Amino acid sequence: MTIAFTLEQYLGRTASPSPIRIILQWMRDRSRSGSLNALQSCGEQEIERIAQDCGLPAAEFRTLARLGPNAPDLLERRMEALGEDPIAASVAAPATFRDLQCVCSFCKTAGRCLRDLGRDPSDPAWKDYCPNAKTLTTLQAEGNRGGPNGGAP
Repeated sequence: MTIAFTLEQYLGRTASPSPIRIILQWMRDRSRSGSLNALQSCGEQEIERIAQDCGLPAAEFRTLARLGPNAPDLLERRMEALGEDPIAASVAAPATFRDLQCVCSFCKTAGRCLRDLGRDPSDPAWKDYCPNAKTLTTLQAEGNRGGPNGGAP
């Protein structure tokens, strides 16, 4: 059975999400329905094609899939704490946003980040351990100057 709908309806957003966000949303839906193993049943060529569509090497895509659908959620929370709009950033700089998502997804300090966001999102301590700190700080500065994120619709 095939159900037709637009990407915006599927994701509940009006802006174009990153390819990684689309895959992660798909994974969330599959995990809710208990059929996440659909990705495991894909052949090697299909995995490589999906990874290529997402702009990722197949090995990174497999690792990201194993991490689960919520892996980059902390990035969005951190961006929001910095006053940045993740959707606007993904539109203004899609390649940079995809890289930020990958780095966040593979981050070894996610637990600390989660605790810090829960305690005090404005505490600058995150800059000492976050592998995305330099890029996020740059995006924030550009946004404050009306740069790519500040000028995004």
